[in-house]
Amino acid sequence: MRVVSGSVKGRMLKAVPGVTTRPTTDKVKEAIFNMIGPYFDEGLALDLFAGSGGLGIEALSRGMQKAIFVDRDGKAIQTIKSNLESCGFENQAEVYRNDADRALKAIIKRDMQLDLILLDPPYKAQKLKALIELISEHHLLSKTGVIVAEHSHDVVLPEQIGLFEKVKGETYGIIAVCIYKYKDDSL
Repeated sequence: MRVVSGSVKGRMLKAVPGVTTRPTTDKVKEAIFNMIGPYFDEGLALDLFAGSGGLGIEALSRGMQKAIFVDRDGKAIQTIKSNLESCGFENQAEVYRNDADRALKAIIKRDMQLDLILLDPPYKAQKLKALIELISEHHLLSKTGVIVAEHSHDVVLPEQIGLFEKVKGETYGIIAVCIYKYKDDSL
């Protein structure tokens, strides 16, 4: 597993020890960023269910100014911190051990707007629709922001969730990726 492009292109990333996480493959990571970017001029990213932190680190490497990493697994938190350090991104990151719902509620309290939200929950515990509804309800995404939802190929997400519409959807083997943005009439 490595950083695919940007300022730390080629940097190897550690995986979370054990079998509790499923890292996004380099091929899928590259496809995701080709769909949404591929590069950024600043911005704030949220990597929810961060695992090794690979998606958020990729966003930082491609120009995001700052990223918030959230995972509830202690081993994942240590891996994220190690990967951030090896890439030199410690000062551009906040890392929290928390579950997704509580993390989003904390962001709501901080009155933050995110430019990129990366959602990659465990496939067996699908909660993407509810999370995207919460993001919509509290306007956590900036007007030009993007939500990336990675899920199992056999899960079908709605074309519209709250204020958002699906603008792209691709399948890569057993992995599917949906991109959501604000509907034009909801801005």
